Amino acid sequence: MKNVRNIAIIAHVDHGKTTLIDGLMSQSNTVASHRQLEERAMDSNDLERERGITIYAKCTGIDWNDHRINIIDTPGHADFGGEVERVLKMVDCVLLVVDAFEGPMPQTKFVLRKALGLGHFPVVVINKIDRPNARPDEVLNMVFDLFVDLEASDEQLDFAVVYASGIQGYAMKELGDEPVDLKPLFDTIIEHVDPPSGDPEAPLQMQIATLNYDAYLGRVAIGRIFNGRVTEGDRVAVCRNDGTKDSARVTKLWGFKGLERVLRTEASAGDIVALTGFDAILPGDTITDLENPVPMPAIEVDEPTLSMIFMINNSPFAGKEGKFVTSRQIKERLDKELEFNVSLRVNLTERAEAFEVSGRGELSLTILLETMRREGYEIQVSQPRVIFREDENGKKLEPIEEVVIETDSDYAGTVINKLQQRRGDLLGVHVNHDNTQRLTFRVPSRGMLGYRSEFLTDTRGTGVMYSNFDGYEPHRGDLPFKRNGALIVLENGDTTGYSLFSLQERGQLFVGPGEEVYGGQVVGLHARDNDLVVNPCKKKQLTNMRSSGADDALILTPPRKLNLEQAIEFIQHDEYVEITPKSIRIRKAELEHNRRKTK
Repeated sequence: MKNVRNIAIIAHVDHGKTTLIDGLMSQSNTVASHRQLEERAMDSNDLERERGITIYAKCTGIDWNDHRINIIDTPGHADFGGEVERVLKMVDCVLLVVDAFEGPMPQTKFVLRKALGLGHFPVVVINKIDRPNARPDEVLNMVFDLFVDLEASDEQLDFAVVYASGIQGYAMKELGDEPVDLKPLFDTIIEHVDPPSGDPEAPLQMQIATLNYDAYLGRVAIGRIFNGRVTEGDRVAVCRNDGTKDSARVTKLWGFKGLERVLRTEASAGDIVALTGFDAILPGDTITDLENPVPMPAIEVDEPTLSMIFMINNSPFAGKEGKFVTSRQIKERLDKELEFNVSLRVNLTERAEAFEVSGRGELSLTILLETMRREGYEIQVSQPRVIFREDENGKKLEPIEEVVIETDSDYAGTVINKLQQRRGDLLGVHVNHDNTQRLTFRVPSRGMLGYRSEFLTDTRGTGVMYSNFDGYEPHRGDLPFKRNGALIVLENGDTTGYSLFSLQERGQLFVGPGEEVYGGQVVGLHARDNDLVVNPCKKKQLTNMRSSGADDALILTPPRKLNLEQAIEFIQHDEYVEITPKSIRIRKAELEHNRRKTK
């Protein structure tokens, strides 16, 4: 145990955690020399690679100078905070990675608060010091101030610091040192991270933090052994969070090395391992000694702040593009997600075909929807709604987010005005060296719904925005803004260039010519604040008369194609997003125009 180190790498999104792990694996020769190590090798999921973010926590093991370093790569986005919370208990220390230019950001504060609360003593890595505008000394002062704000103990304030460039593959303990390799970081981990505690001779206690699935072996439970030993073939007890107990046999036992799982015959206290042989195990459950079962306290995870209604697709195009379209199939898929995603909640509604799904934020829910879409599901979803609470006096509380925005000074005034309209409070303004401004706000979560696209427009696509849940506060009143109306299709048909040419003056279109649409589908944003029923399928009448300008070419403005996140941001309370493996459409909840008028 004295040669084992268990650490988690935590950071704000895009501060270089996964790239740093690439360098650690490469320079420790953990990955065979003949094998090409891909960039961000730990991000193995397709969505992670496409979006450039980490969604699921993953384990790896590295050997360095007779030491085994178990590393957990954690998500950097606040919406996946549940992944971070459940793995922090598996480790003895965290590497807090901070960008040498951006400094601490909202997610940095979130994950650091969790780590300090568990009593960890972080090692701070000031990453990306090779950036032309890097300011490592200033960022280090900002990190120290953040520790103070989070009420770190005197021992935690005395943290070790390493300066690094993950992409260049070097680290240094002092800024003036010669950059060579990542050895200073390895040495700091060995020196400042305590070996795992626990008694290998005590009864077995292993808590499950995350799950994987193997097509041949079934559910794979991953966690840390806190006490005792486990051997392949052992019969063990499973103590669940609901108080029930069961027995099972360990059929396979793995450790981690590089990008692969390595078969083992035995593991003991301090090891992070993967086991199979458990049919109904969930994150937070304890695998313990069969004769002397001692369950561990459940892993606490913050409650969701946002909910959406998932329902079957009942549009005129239902069943044309997907394989799984029934409410039973959707319910089974959501139940399967609950086994892995501890921060998700699924509740039944009054309608048998609809389910209320709650999560940390829009991104966590849209990642689930995109995954289901790629698996062949057809589904409809409602507008996201924040989850309100009441205090002990019955006063209504709402979730508040800390929002940090980096934008050019020319657009800062517009951003401040828009967020103040959404009941946001401006906490501070910092002018950077390149004449950009960092704006810090506290904004109600409902005020942030639908704002991202508007923000990109206001900043001409140059602004960067990060947000993080920051607690519940008294309700701040109604929001005074309203989206413009929608352009709604009159009847089923195929769109024509002739009709769209005249409609593009009415607003912004979401469809081009030759697309199949149905009555009640939303095909554009009206230029005014009322909904407008239009006919984008109208064909030009053919006559034997020739008129002036008849042969002029019709010039159509390219339609605005909405992706899943943009579509969910766009819809109002009376609209749904229809999601299929091939299409994303927006529709009115009530397709009949006459019925819609009476509501």
